[in-house]
Amino acid sequence: MLTQLVPTAAPRPFDPFADDGLAQLHEAYEPPAPDWFRINLITSITGSAAGSDGTSETLTNRTDRRILGVVRRQSDIVLVGAQSVRAEGYRIPKTTTLGVVTGSGDLTGHRIEAAETARLVILCPEGARAKAAASLPGAQIVGVPDAGGRMTPRDVLDATRALGNRSIVCEGGPSLAAQFAAAGLVDEVCVTTSPQITGTTLPSFAETAFTPIPARLERLLVDDSSALYARWFSRAAA
Repeated sequence: MLTQLVPTAAPRPFDPFADDGLAQLHEAYEPPAPDWFRINLITSITGSAAGSDGTSETLTNRTDRRILGVVRRQSDIVLVGAQSVRAEGYRIPKTTTLGVVTGSGDLTGHRIEAAETARLVILCPEGARAKAAASLPGAQIVGVPDAGGRMTPRDVLDATRALGNRSIVCEGGPSLAAQFAAAGLVDEVCVTTSPQITGTTLPSFAETAFTPIPARLERLLVDDSSALYARWFSRAAA
């Protein structure tokens, strides 16, 4: 069961796996504008994006995956870094397109099936297009302007939006999320806090220093296991 803590004038606890509860969850996570960029992540209490197995798998739970599915369904595309595709064993979401951001074009070690590539976009420097196409035949390859093989977060976002994607969610990894945040491009951060005290083996936004971005807590839910589910809007977006 999920209980809403913020806003405080909340309905009674609801079951996100029941039909009416799922509808309530969709309403709770609805983007407030057609053009919306959010980061969705999970972290331990102590700020690690990886659990005991070195991935997010030991942090997540059934409710977190349910919310992940809702956020994906509300998005035109899911953006993720190439390293996360390899480490987390990414597959193409059932309800939207997957966009993979890679500087090298080398996606060796991915687990994406050839039959899935119709909804796969690879965003890479112009010089990496051939390698990206060889790594995942059938994917749409989008060349992003670069300087010496390095793409800016703004150029990646512009290239993504040029494909017609308006509602966008970035699922990391930490380095990619930090780059978008540091560039001031993030409207919202959705954070699941797993009720675990862990070593910080993988900081949620990498070990990156950037100017702090003021934010406002838009919504906060808690489940029966004490996991927290928060929506934070940047002050500019709010």
